[in-house]
Amino acid sequence: MNDKIVAIVGATGAQGGGLARAILADPASAFSVRAVTRRPESGPARALAVLGAEIVAADLDRAETLTRVFEGVDAAFCVTNFWEHHSPERELAQAAAMAQAATDAGVAHVIWSTLEDARLWVPLESDQMPTLMGHYKVPHFDAKGEANAEFTSRNMPVTFLLTSYYWDNFIHFPGMGLTRGPDGMLTLRLPMGDKKLPGIAAEDIGRCAYGILQAGGRYVGKTVGIAGEHLTGDELALALSRTLGERVRYTDVPPEIYRTFNFPGAQDLSNMFQFKRDFQDAFCNARSVELSRQLNPSLQTFDEWLENHKAQISIG
Repeated sequence: MNDKIVAIVGATGAQGGGLARAILADPASAFSVRAVTRRPESGPARALAVLGAEIVAADLDRAETLTRVFEGVDAAFCVTNFWEHHSPERELAQAAAMAQAATDAGVAHVIWSTLEDARLWVPLESDQMPTLMGHYKVPHFDAKGEANAEFTSRNMPVTFLLTSYYWDNFIHFPGMGLTRGPDGMLTLRLPMGDKKLPGIAAEDIGRCAYGILQAGGRYVGKTVGIAGEHLTGDELALALSRTLGERVRYTDVPPEIYRTFNFPGAQDLSNMFQFKRDFQDAFCNARSVELSRQLNPSLQTFDEWLENHKAQISIG
């Protein structure tokens, strides 16, 4: 019988869902899943229930609903979804609510899915990239990085999980897929120059988080960065060409041009890519493919992920 309970926030989403499925698919797992969702009646929630998860309703914007989520659990996976509301302040408030609820419940291990605060590298007064929303350089990064303090200030047993660019963005994120030009050729457009972009299959984030939980307290108090591969734009395009059976051309788009593209979040994403480009060494060094594979022996390469998803790649 599984005697350790893991509360998984966002259990019907990409990261939390990957962790929930990894646990539920392991017959030898020492953990049971408490899946936290705003929509317990949704299809993804019902699917997790069929697999054996306990479904619990909670809303990160209503701190009082989080109290019972963490009661009696041994570990928790905490994540926010900036792209649902595009509000850094809301992310900070949600992180604080989770951190306080987990502290009040005495949770023995919390994994917080986070990212770097780009302002530690590029101060607000710097003109290296524009300041967005008045207070941020890369809003969906900065808020998560700033929220780290909500966990450390409470002296809680936390692991900071640094994630990487989802390869699934080539399918699901508006504006991030391939484009077909007037000449008929497919193009991958990124403001990355010749620098490497750490990427990962979204499902593998949850599997890596499961590896952290299985390691007991080994990663408590540590920052763990994960990636499936570090690839340049040319290497991404070459892999796409091999899998799709036609040439994909990589085009380096200057950040100031990328910011003008007509899709939601283009300015934020342009600053994000520029941050990764300008600070490639620090960003890549923080995300070890070798450690990721130790945590998740089934870690996918980009080629392997593509083979499973080639029919879904967005082409505009």
